[in-house]
Amino acid sequence: MSALLEKQQAFAIAAAQLVLHAKEIGLPLTDGDAYRDPRLHGEFGEKKAYGEANSCHKLRLARDFNLVIDGQLAPPSAYAPLHDYWESIGGSKRILKDMNHFSFEHNGFR
Repeated sequence: MSALLEKQQAFAIAAAQLVLHAKEIGLPLTDGDAYRDPRLHGEFGEKKAYGEANSCHKLRLARDFNLVIDGQLAPPSAYAPLHDYWESIGGSKRILKDMNHFSFEHNGFR
C-alpha cells in the first residue's frame, strides 16, 4: 500500500471524527469542497480552475466544512474549537484566511 493511500485513509477517519466532535460540542457541520477532480482543476501542481495549484483537495487530503449558526455562515473565529481538535488528532495547522479548510499536510502543502 502506498504512503499516500495510507494517509488518505487516515484523513477520511479523522474527518469523520471531526464531524462527530463538532456535533458533540454543538457545532454541527455541513459539507463544502472535498475532492477536486483533475479534469476540472488540473493535476496536482497545475491550476485550471479556482483553488491552489498544489491543493491537498486534489490528493484527497483536504475537505472544507461549513459551520452554520442560526441560519448564517459562521465567522472564521467560530471554527477555532474545531481546529484545536483537528490539530490534536494530527490534522494540519489552521490556515487563518481559510478557516473552513481541514487537511493533512503532504510534502509541505496543506
